[in-house]
Amino acid sequence: MDVSRKTINELLSGYDKKKLKIATICSHTALQIFHGARQEGIKTIGLCTEKRKKVYEAFPLGCPDEFIIVDDLRNIPADELADQNAILIPHGSLVEYTGDKLNSLRVPMLGNRESLMWEKDRVKMFKWLTEAGIQVPATIDPDKIDRPCVVKHAGAKGGRGYRVVSTPEEFHEHFEGMDVTVQEYLIGVRAYPHYFYSPLTKDGYRAGEGRVELTGIDRRFESNIDEAYRTEKAGLSFTPSFTVVGNELLVLRESLLEDVMEMGKNIVETADKLFGGVPGPFCLETVVDENLQFFAFEISARIVAGTNIYPQGSPYTAYQWEEPMSMGRRIAREIKLAAKAGKMSKIIY
Repeated sequence: MDVSRKTINELLSGYDKKKLKIATICSHTALQIFHGARQEGIKTIGLCTEKRKKVYEAFPLGCPDEFIIVDDLRNIPADELADQNAILIPHGSLVEYTGDKLNSLRVPMLGNRESLMWEKDRVKMFKWLTEAGIQVPATIDPDKIDRPCVVKHAGAKGGRGYRVVSTPEEFHEHFEGMDVTVQEYLIGVRAYPHYFYSPLTKDGYRAGEGRVELTGIDRRFESNIDEAYRTEKAGLSFTPSFTVVGNELLVLRESLLEDVMEMGKNIVETADKLFGGVPGPFCLETVVDENLQFFAFEISARIVAGTNIYPQGSPYTAYQWEEPMSMGRRIAREIKLAAKAGKMSKIIY
């Protein structure tokens, strides 16, 4: 059964605001989240398997203050976290591990957990994007594939299992009976802008009742598709794979920033209308074509791994903050500000 916003607010009302902690699964963006919380003076909890604990202990400034060891990361000890005044930070691994159980976790979570359900459901996700006035690639009926298309699995899988197909026969050979989405393959530069929406202040780029911030932009290295030209030059055949291996920093030409900021604003205001908002971090996955037009093919309604490239701040946060500001630190800063202002219910559900 889904936990209600009222229940979460009741839990929050019992929290000791001077002893707040930040918790997340030790995966995805955890090093950055723990590091940013440490910079803001907030204690942290890492949900971790015994095997992975040593990885985080190897990075002392990105290591949580305490571990909760679990046998299976799909089982979040919500009651134990709530007893410790913890705010759970969702990231891609947490979304993937918990699946449909995410909405039933009785622990305060940064952001609006409804937005994570809209992210996961591709029909809802494209409704969100199109109602925000953002161009999207065509979604193709599998039996009407007449051009190169990318077939995508549902959920936060980091590109794992995606495949390019060009015919209905090729689709049915590999994906018959699976829960997938077929999108036309767009040609252009992949640009993934990272945003943070704060409903706590109207200074800056106005959006909804607050402001939207651009914290960074990345592009992603996806398995063998990014080395395709080398493989082809070597005379080898291969099946393109889109599993994300890593990320690199991207700085867009400055004339494109207005488009980027307007997309972020429109996503925020449409989220307010559709399901009650998207406070905190989110990311648009876009392709920029030769005419400098943006097409968004996905949205992530939480922190993304591309933000790991700037733990000491990005070329964009450098113009907004006097100190180095990562997304992890920005999350911790927002929690502190909300607690001080008595507005935690605005950013947590």
